[in-house]
Amino acid sequence: MSEIVNLRQARKRRDRAERDAQAEANRLQHGRTKEEKTLTAARRAQDARKLEAHRLEPSPPEQDD
Repeated sequence: MSEIVNLRQARKRRDRAERDAQAEANRLQHGRTKEEKTLTAARRAQDARKLEAHRLEPSPPEQDD
């Protein structure tokens, strides 16, 4: 005798495997390491400080209410 297969569960299993494969492909294509993210953030902060240092008029200080 052959094994009885629930088609609904088989379809869900197949769809889940396809979604997992797509997610893995997306992670490889779009993912960045933590080191890359921190490096980008540090560079942005440095650029902002340089830009602020070259202003002719200093920006008004922020006041806390």
